[in-house]
Amino acid sequence: MPETRQAEVKILLVDDEEDILEMLTYNLEKENFAVTAVTNGEAALEISKKVTFDVVLLDIMMSGLDGVETCHRLRGLPGGNHPFVIFLTARAEEYSQLAGFDAGADDYIAKPILPKVLIRKIKAHLKRRSIDHDDREMVIGDLRILKDEYLVFHRNTNVPLRKKEFELLLFLAGQPGKVFSREVLLENVWGTNIHVFDRTIDVHVRKLREKLGKDYILTVQGVGYKFKGRK
Repeated sequence: MPETRQAEVKILLVDDEEDILEMLTYNLEKENFAVTAVTNGEAALEISKKVTFDVVLLDIMMSGLDGVETCHRLRGLPGGNHPFVIFLTARAEEYSQLAGFDAGADDYIAKPILPKVLIRKIKAHLKRRSIDHDDREMVIGDLRILKDEYLVFHRNTNVPLRKKEFELLLFLAGQPGKVFSREVLLENVWGTNIHVFDRTIDVHVRKLREKLGKDYILTVQGVGYKFKGRK
């Protein structure tokens, strides 16, 4: 098993190209990140059962388990770990992005990878994560949202949500009655400097409605979405 150097931020790097592993490991370690590099999805899953990572950098096109399936399985591991997942990809088609987000990815970066851009993305996420979370629980009607645990209960029944579904719900529920455009939702939930499509929001809203019912997230025609309810 590869050893992980102790540091505050642990990064799992998964790519089947040795030159990419070496280049990214070098640049990430210069920023004092602890990097564990593996060459396939199976190895990523095995080490993730033993080590809690803050960030996973995951190639999409790999032999064996591809990045989408690896991400899906990572999100299903027990223990409640929610690493920030960035796909490393040369593919920019809409369908592959939607599949990635559906599997639980947070962001994309296109190959050839510019280390400074990647590091900027990682630091932006870490900065957002460091925001004080004094209010850890939100109760709105029949919904109970536990922020740190990434748990949602509807009428006392646990409703499994994927990471981005949870974060989208949390953002909307945090400002009930306020209408947000798709562009604003993408910026605040997926982050800046990420190339995704407006349809991504529609897909996630549809899935939230399927799981929670249609009464919570309302469509404002020609504008966007809002959350109906009281905090």
